[in-house]
Amino acid sequence: MQATLDHYDSHGYTLHAWVIMPDHLHLLITPLESLEKAVQLFKGGFSYRAKRELGWNGAVWQPGFTDHRIRDDDDWQKHADYIRQNPLRARLAEDGVPYPHNGYVFSGFERNIEKARS
Repeated sequence: MQATLDHYDSHGYTLHAWVIMPDHLHLLITPLESLEKAVQLFKGGFSYRAKRELGWNGAVWQPGFTDHRIRDDDDWQKHADYIRQNPLRARLAEDGVPYPHNGYVFSGFERNIEKARS
């Protein structure tokens, strides 16, 4: 999954923060075209790799997704914190012990808006 997210970063979206959990993932992205196209890229890209590299023949994703438009810096921080804390809440990691399936590229809402526009 991480390789797929990285592959489409800066081609279909700008990836700001993410966490890959055992049965779901959370992303903080800025779509470069539309949100639907960005989701199609990583869902389709991962499904293709799972079938080709792992021989997976079943469904990979549930239909649809849940989205939230970030409104301001406080909203940005709230969602970035939620992503960061998700492995701790699920007891997949301990405080101070890095969870290997997450990342944070930027920490501020304003910088991300400027980067996405450039």
